[in-house]
Amino acid sequence: MAEIRQVAVIGSGVMGAGIAAQVANSGVPVVLLDIVPAGAQNRNVVAESAVAKLLKTEPAAFMSKAAAKLVTTGNIEDHLPLLADCDWIVEVVVERLDVKQALYAKIDAHRKPDAIVSSNTSTIPLHNLVAGLPDSFAEKFVITHFFNPPRYMRLLELVTSDRNSAETVKTIADFCDYRLGKGVVRCKDRPGFIANRLGVYWLQVGAAAAFDMKLDVEDVDAIIGKPFGIPKTGVFGLIDLVGLDLMPHINASMASTLPAEDPFQAINATPALVERMIKDGYTGRKGNGGFYRINREAGKRKEAIDLATGDYRPQKKANVEVLSAAGKSLVKLLEHDGVHGRYAWAVISATLSYAALLAGDAADEIESIDAAMRLGYNWKFGPFELIDKLGVDWFVARLEKEGARSPRSCARRRGGPSTASRTATVRRWNSTAPTRPWRVRMACCCSKTSSGLPSRCSRTARPRSGTLATACSASNSPA
Repeated sequence: MAEIRQVAVIGSGVMGAGIAAQVANSGVPVVLLDIVPAGAQNRNVVAESAVAKLLKTEPAAFMSKAAAKLVTTGNIEDHLPLLADCDWIVEVVVERLDVKQALYAKIDAHRKPDAIVSSNTSTIPLHNLVAGLPDSFAEKFVITHFFNPPRYMRLLELVTSDRNSAETVKTIADFCDYRLGKGVVRCKDRPGFIANRLGVYWLQVGAAAAFDMKLDVEDVDAIIGKPFGIPKTGVFGLIDLVGLDLMPHINASMASTLPAEDPFQAINATPALVERMIKDGYTGRKGNGGFYRINREAGKRKEAIDLATGDYRPQKKANVEVLSAAGKSLVKLLEHDGVHGRYAWAVISATLSYAALLAGDAADEIESIDAAMRLGYNWKFGPFELIDKLGVDWFVARLEKEGARSPRSCARRRGGPSTASRTATVRRWNSTAPTRPWRVRMACCCSKTSSGLPSRCSRTARPRSGTLATACSASNSPA
């Protein structure tokens, strides 16, 4: 099998620079290239500035200063010949097909024949990216979709094609797993792949239902959070972290590529309040605030927005009676007849049903869907694991009682093994799923070799609570 000894990353924006840093963290030399700005005296200024910024970033992108020295900076006008020594070339430029394909032609002119080329895109299908390009290029081309920040986010979605050889797929998958510490999930060449396809839908459903029911944002995040093994940011805290201004762009990208009958199309809308917030600079944590804010004029008082009036008020502690009444029972929570119980069911039932529809579409195995949400959105349980916790029979019966059509991947398992069984969810639901437990090996900084670079480590690094998968969709900055 081919070995990856040197990597090139083209595009030094937030995501590209972060990918380069993680490659360097693994001890592998990496070339980082970007454009030459008009009139620049230093032709490498864009890439060099990106590395300098990473050295000051918190949380740290580099595991050590020694790792940073493995990054060679340059530009795409003078230094493309450096690609001839690289075994893997990663494209991380603006999400425009014409720009990417023009770059691929330049890459193909300089790469060695067996070099793997990949894109970090999350919006453009693989078959479109390689359309019209030589077969020799397409055979070595895949999508490696990292999540931001690349050092800390564990998920890497890998999209391949029938034109890729088994050796090419194994080479890139093993390198991303064993050297970069990623949880590699195989995805089909479908819009949004897995994590963002389901995650964006979940956020949209959660926000829309909260607006419709005029609920308090604190209560919403308390309900659609810890009880379901979801980070405490819940729905609105997560949108604040992603950026309110990014969500309409992400949603528009999904809407433009998904078929008209996809359930996402029916709930894709931006509330007038959110449009006003964006216009006024309330874009989330990076702006003046979002659904939550710190009012410095009032002594740094924590505030939250009222979805009904659009006015800010002092933030309150969530007071959700249903959580006390349900205890640790998710079924009792979802069966509660109060407004918060009805809200929880509206969001969770729609999300889990949508996840079931993705089986066979976004991925062949439900294990992949579960893994993508655990690794990419930091959910404690994947959607199918949540259905098992509820009980397949109970979930299907509740859907049918309300006149909803049961997804085939749920209905076909009705009457199957008990949820008390220790058999893994994927083995109960999908007989073709692998029997080995899901494993993630994450490069970390708990030990170092004599050279000062981090050694191989099996300890998993837990992402910061509420780290966003969707943020990566807008992180492919122009090269």
